[in-house]
Amino acid sequence: MELVTVERVRAAQKLLSNVVQQTPMEHSRVLGEWHGGEVFLKCENLQRTGSFKIRGAYVRMHGLDAEERSRGVVAASAGNHAQGVALGASLLGIPATVFMPRRAPLPKLAATRGYGADVRLTGEAFDETLAAAIVFAQRTGAVFIHPFDHPDVIAGQGTLGLEILDQLPNVGTVLLAAGGGGLVGGVAAAIKGTRPDVKVVAVQAEAAAALPESLSTGAPVKLPTVRTMADGIAVAKPGALTFRHVRDLVDEVVTVTEDSLARAVLLCMERAKQVVEPAGAAAVAALIQHPGRFEGPVVAVLSGGNVDPLLLNRIIQHGMTAAGRYLALRLRIDDKPGSLAGLLTMLGDLGVNVLDVEHTRISESLRIGEAEVSLHLETRGTDHCAELVTALRAAAFTVLR
Repeated sequence: MELVTVERVRAAQKLLSNVVQQTPMEHSRVLGEWHGGEVFLKCENLQRTGSFKIRGAYVRMHGLDAEERSRGVVAASAGNHAQGVALGASLLGIPATVFMPRRAPLPKLAATRGYGADVRLTGEAFDETLAAAIVFAQRTGAVFIHPFDHPDVIAGQGTLGLEILDQLPNVGTVLLAAGGGGLVGGVAAAIKGTRPDVKVVAVQAEAAAALPESLSTGAPVKLPTVRTMADGIAVAKPGALTFRHVRDLVDEVVTVTEDSLARAVLLCMERAKQVVEPAGAAAVAALIQHPGRFEGPVVAVLSGGNVDPLLLNRIIQHGMTAAGRYLALRLRIDDKPGSLAGLLTMLGDLGVNVLDVEHTRISESLRIGEAEVSLHLETRGTDHCAELVTALRAAAFTVLR
């Protein structure tokens, strides 16, 4: 099958003109200072259904003939693709069944049902959910809507690339999260077919990075496991067609750590006032982890904003720890009246907020006359943490970390 052309992406853009909105392009001063050049955020988290997925899903289903539409469509997804298929099918008047994992985030589950799809909760792992959807398609004749590996889906996602060129004609590099490869493949087709000088970079979570090994091997490779907070890009194997788009059109693939993803989510909330899920923040994570690496002006695509509030709370805590805003310390102090009070007073004078304290006098590692204190502290960042430890040691406290 041939690669998707920019002409096909332009046709998809016309089809989507009354379906999707052109999402904002926001300048980011804080990321620009970090990166050392101009950085812009393409806020696709503000798209209908909260992610780019409606673009490809609608184009794919619009291409079905009357007989295929009468049979209905079926999809498997942990969330974003589910919502895109559900809304697209509703707009086109097509019955939709969506299989989701039993532990799918409640907001994504509620939204998918709200768009009118018949949701079936099946399987603990996504592979089980996908297998159930395929069996359903074979049994009922419903058309399976693949989340990424179809030319219509790739073309639909590629319309995001045309928007970027229209909103920022002098763009130098576009950073995009990559799971199965539909988004980055489509955007690369749009951009390289129009401005081949613009760099397109795919970003994957280190714990779900199937593209580097696949590119090294020369064919799609399935990872034995994927484990990342970025469920939107937790894909074990790229598609056959999307792999070819990445291989032939994408300039670079970079990976990011879980710490960088958490810090990116936190930064988007604090400084850009954007609620973004971990996969949606992967491009920002790449800027945090690889500052100065990309030719500017840089566009970082915020590809999705559908995040469970409970997960968001854990991510914020993780991100604050990674950014040095939370600090866990263990210290030894003299076991005498006033020692603990003196320590806490000193911490207050240093501008530290004490979250919790555990004090023990009984331990095999302690000498007579010693006590151990475990602290969880809220600080102003990594420099503040270093200043704090230095001050405690200068005051003759034994810092064990």
